[in-house]
Amino acid sequence: MAVPAFRRLWLAGLVSDTGDWLMFIALPLVVLQLTGSAFGTSFAFLLELAPPVLLAPIVARVTDRLSHRLVMVVAMIGQALTLLPLLLVHTWSDLPIVYGVIVAQASFGAFFLPAKNALLPTLVGLERANSANALVGLNNDLGRIVGGPLGGVLLAVGSIGTVALIDMCSYVVAAALVLSLPRERRADPSRRASEQPGRPRTSGVLHALADRTTRHLILVNTVASVAQGLFLVLFVFFVTDVIRGDAADVGLLRGVQAIGAIGAGLALGVLGARIDALRLALVGASAFTVITVLCWNASFVTHAVPLYALLFATIGVPAVFMGAGLTSLLQQATHGARRGSAFAALGLGQAVGQALGITIAGLLQEPLGTMPLLEVQAGTYALTGVLAFVLLARRPRGASGRAPRPDPAPGSLG
Repeated sequence: MAVPAFRRLWLAGLVSDTGDWLMFIALPLVVLQLTGSAFGTSFAFLLELAPPVLLAPIVARVTDRLSHRLVMVVAMIGQALTLLPLLLVHTWSDLPIVYGVIVAQASFGAFFLPAKNALLPTLVGLERANSANALVGLNNDLGRIVGGPLGGVLLAVGSIGTVALIDMCSYVVAAALVLSLPRERRADPSRRASEQPGRPRTSGVLHALADRTTRHLILVNTVASVAQGLFLVLFVFFVTDVIRGDAADVGLLRGVQAIGAIGAGLALGVLGARIDALRLALVGASAFTVITVLCWNASFVTHAVPLYALLFATIGVPAVFMGAGLTSLLQQATHGARRGSAFAALGLGQAVGQALGITIAGLLQEPLGTMPLLEVQAGTYALTGVLAFVLLARRPRGASGRAPRPDPAPGSLG
């Protein structure tokens, strides 16, 4: 937070994430209202995962060749403009408009996240990446607490158009803050490659996946994303069918997850620079597995909602540790000229993993039941931890066994 450019980026993220949670809550509710079908809502989630997969090669090229700051601004303005059609949504016949907006939003978002993650180390330096990634991740949980309930209220007292207008304003404010960041001084990628004998002169998703360290990090994150996709579908069934909770309990247990995440984000914001990113990721993956197993299997003993509120609040801590650790490791493993490709590949793997988990849960929940699939979900997180220890713990320090080339000095954007 001592770096002015990072403070502006952090504030832009907070404003944007709050607006995102407005829409994240409102859009599925609108789809459910218009279709009266859980399948329609699941289809909306799957549509959101398609652009990061289909656009990954383009995202990699764009984020490696253009200013990350410019890519972020264009993406946010694009997201703001694509919300305008929601002003026309009133009846079920307008459902294609809603689906079109979901795809357009996810398409621009596919460019935004890799550009942001690639830009971050140039603002604060790799030695502070843990702290910076944790603080940026904190925005999502703060945005959930503010934007989530507000989105539901605005939809109840107004319309999806009201929510869209407010979300548009959040994008414009965030884009203005990012636009105020110093200009990047980016060297030509081909010239950088020529300065490093033996290194490929190409960029892109396939080039990122060809690097062993990057590929291992993406594989670990993809397996974790399968578990997350299973959770998205099975969570409501666990609360309502397994522990016999009601709609209020669903909201409570979904919301308290932000408590531990916020605490962990603040702690890492202060102490993250002193903690090795690899150790952070391994501890996070291990603790996440243990708490997940406890959470699901406690249902065989008790259905007391306060216990599950405590467990769901606690699980936010290792989630932040694992996320910040893996992001920092990927930033360290790639140079700035190729970092956009690496995070485009990460987004591709994450989307594929979540889509796989959502599809498995949607197809098998009824014939197999909720608890067997939740045990599979816990086992998937256990596999994530095993892969992290086997693939990441043995890696040499630096990218792909090489000492990482330093990024520009913090705040210089060189």
